[in-house]
Amino acid sequence: MRFNNFLIVICFIFLTLALILQAQNSHQDYVNAHNAIRAHVGVGPITWNYTVAAYTQNYADQRRGDCDLDHSMGPYGENLVEGYGNLNGVDALKMWVSEKPNYDYASNSCVSDECLHYTQVVWRKSTQLGCGRVECHNGWWFVICSYYPPGNIEGERPY
Repeated sequence: MRFNNFLIVICFIFLTLALILQAQNSHQDYVNAHNAIRAHVGVGPITWNYTVAAYTQNYADQRRGDCDLDHSMGPYGENLVEGYGNLNGVDALKMWVSEKPNYDYASNSCVSDECLHYTQVVWRKSTQLGCGRVECHNGWWFVICSYYPPGNIEGERPY
């Protein structure tokens, strides 16, 4: 039964994101993709913040040389990912949201694996978003999305 639920969740995620297949990397593409996932759990929409976006793009540019997944340690909630090919914002979001089956709402904890990227995406109190993307010297892509106010506050539920 649990495996069937896992498959249903994964299928829903990919079907939801399939509606956004035309998405590239504009700020509205990031916002639309996030809001589709947030709506599924009853969380209000997120909006683009140009200040946060400038911060994230600046940090992404700093990672161009090494593409390391080191957090910026800045004032925002943050999701990072690296990948090859033409990793775009929606691809990055798919990776973060694929952690949904690892989040257990009843215990408000990650079970079996990482889930904090997912919970940041759907964090109710995070209402603004900025993302950045850069192709690294090794040919991989580095994508960062930052959230304001930051989420994943210990003891609080994302939604």
